[in-house]
Amino acid sequence: RRVVQQTVAHLGELDAQGRVQARALARGLIGAPEQAELFDDGTQHQSVPVRLKGVRIERSRQFGDVYLALALWRGVGLEEFCHHVLSSGKEQVGWEKVAAVLVAARLCEPSSELHIAEDWYRRTALGDLLQLDDLQINKDRLYRGLDGLLEHKAALEAHLSKRYGELFSAENEVLLYDVTSTYFEGQANGNELAKRGYSRDHRPDCKQVCIALVVSFDGFPLGYEVFAGNTHDSTTLQHIVATMERRHGVLGRVWIADRGMASAKNLAWLRASGRRYIIGAPKSELKHCQ
Repeated sequence: RRVVQQTVAHLGELDAQGRVQARALARGLIGAPEQAELFDDGTQHQSVPVRLKGVRIERSRQFGDVYLALALWRGVGLEEFCHHVLSSGKEQVGWEKVAAVLVAARLCEPSSELHIAEDWYRRTALGDLLQLDDLQINKDRLYRGLDGLLEHKAALEAHLSKRYGELFSAENEVLLYDVTSTYFEGQANGNELAKRGYSRDHRPDCKQVCIALVVSFDGFPLGYEVFAGNTHDSTTLQHIVATMERRHGVLGRVWIADRGMASAKNLAWLRASGRRYIIGAPKSELKHCQ
């Protein structure tokens, strides 16, 4: 069926002044400000003709993932925390923004600081979201940002643990503890903790450090410590338990660990202090239920 257009009535030309008057009349008749906002505000926008075949994309950037990362960053209070503890001094870039870049990169594309600065950051919209030019983010600035965060490690862990508890009503009654290691390709002469020891990566030729990690039953990291690379797993348990209780309080928690922690000294220490635990042990050592 053919569409036929018909002029019902001519109401005159609607110029700029007429648009404003019509909007005021609509607001008075409707009485609901939020509905009146749906009408034209009187602003005449200039239109520009575009030749679609000549349009090309010169630089596309990732937006959604980094936008969500920043929302999480602010949602757990890290922006406010870093702004409070990290002094910017005479730096052109606030350290809280550098920390935001590091956290967003860890969430979206875990990689080295060099890769973040020279590749990943330039492919994202973080520059617009944080008002930072690409040249303002380099590996040295990222390294210094990590050094600044390390000085406030205990406070940062306490802040995240508290916020995690508030968001998810977590009481952390069950804690899982284990030790891993990471090795260095070079000599690492400037790192006094870099030692040769038991290599989980099958690289006994490389120096390494041991990393002790405590996580909640849901897998949320609550704290970590770094030990010398030649440290035996069992010698770290008492230090970690005491450190976590000092930071988060002494509750009736259950500590879970593998048999690498099951030394006679550790078990006696746990029992003497009344702490509850589940620790693996070789069958040959199980003389009775303990």
